Amino acid sequence: MKSILMVVAPTDFKDEEFFIPKQIFEKAEFTITVASKGTKTAVSLNKEQVQVDKDIRDVNINFFDAVIFIGGPGAKVYFNDPDAQRLAIEAHNHEKLLAAICIAPSILANAGLLRGRKVSAFPSEKENIEEHGGFYRNTNIEIDEKLVTAAGPRAAKEFGESIRDILIY
Repeated sequence: MKSILMVVAPTDFKDEEFFIPKQIFEKAEFTITVASKGTKTAVSLNKEQVQVDKDIRDVNINFFDAVIFIGGPGAKVYFNDPDAQRLAIEAHNHEKLLAAICIAPSILANAGLLRGRKVSAFPSEKENIEEHGGFYRNTNIEIDEKLVTAAGPRAAKEFGESIRDILIY
């Protein structure tokens, strides 16, 4: 059984980007762990509360097949966060599937993981991605080996399905 770590901001993560992929992963019978920083309950933009299973400081990457960073304005808290960057770098170094949606690809860019990679993200992140050596693509989703990035809520279903398909096959 595949195990996924979904990283959400403590507040203001984007509902569709979390709940739509999560539902796809649950249907595939993946084990889902929700991580955040400094809270036991994360709150979405639409004020939905989500139980947090782990603080990002306490995550052992060896227990997961994929690490997914969820977007929304709250994800900015992770842009220069050493714990979030460590998690992304460890996932990359252990050849785990690494995914980010909306503004969250900037977390990966700031961790130095997007150099030479094709990346989709919310348009506000284009400059940051390119400054860090990524190739910003104005597409719903980009799959570059074990890196999956997506533009935002309109891509949430395709994002979840792509991650599921990569993990299954």
